[in-house]
Amino acid sequence: MAEAAGIPAPLTPDQLGPDTSPVAYEVAAGVAYVTLNRPDYRNAQNSVMTYSLDAAFVKAVQDADVKVIVLRGNGQHFSAGHDIGTPERDFTVEYPNVASLYWDHTDRTGADQRLAREIEVYTGMCRRWREIPKPMIAQVHGACIAGGLMLAWICDFIVASDDAFFSDPVVRMGIPGVEFFAHAFVLGPRRAKEILYTGQRFTAAQAQDWGMVNHVVPRNELDGKVNEIAASIAEMPQLGLALTKKAVNICEDQMGLRNSIDSVFGWHHFAHSANVEANGDSLGGMDAHSMRDSAK
Repeated sequence: MAEAAGIPAPLTPDQLGPDTSPVAYEVAAGVAYVTLNRPDYRNAQNSVMTYSLDAAFVKAVQDADVKVIVLRGNGQHFSAGHDIGTPERDFTVEYPNVASLYWDHTDRTGADQRLAREIEVYTGMCRRWREIPKPMIAQVHGACIAGGLMLAWICDFIVASDDAFFSDPVVRMGIPGVEFFAHAFVLGPRRAKEILYTGQRFTAAQAQDWGMVNHVVPRNELDGKVNEIAASIAEMPQLGLALTKKAVNICEDQMGLRNSIDSVFGWHHFAHSANVEANGDSLGGMDAHSMRDSAK
């Protein structure tokens, strides 16, 4: 288990607090603030962060006084994506599955290992969080790269600072985008192809123009704007908000989002296997340093 491997265990809801690493949690005026808290690693998402995020969301859902959830990042950036090489990377550590009914990945090898893990911590968690019955706002500043996009996209809408930037550079690995493949829905097909084909970052202003981001404000006004929106939402009846969220998500799924993610997830893993066959590396030779460069 996690403790035996020398890696922190995921936090339980009772353990979460405002100074807790790797996820901080606090509540004020009916708003739960869930904060990615690995600033030294640009909030790269290892497994312990992922399961601690889940614990924070469970706590917010179960708290009747919480009306809105805000997801944000500590430090200079929102998130540089998945952890593919920090000293705290915990790919081989067993955590109990909560998002999928699938076997554990740690006693598997090859394609089976990667598939089992990513069904759980990537597509599984994102789907679980997208269905949270309370409104969620992504408060984005600095870098929002690859897996960071997945976290922002599962929220109901995105408020960004004017210094925020976005990209999904994993085509450089020979992989067709991150696992939660919502690109064509949140950007439109032509913009999705452009940002994937080039791997280039796009600005908050561009993201707003393309319909991915709701609001862009100066960095020093970001907290205020998010709090203003959250306060407005908190005045609405909780059940009405939950049902409205479900209604919009159903429409999006009827337009093909869920089936599209399932289909592209298969091609994603074909690419991992092709990389291993070609050079023995499922990430196509990319490492943590080259991916972190995307966040500079």
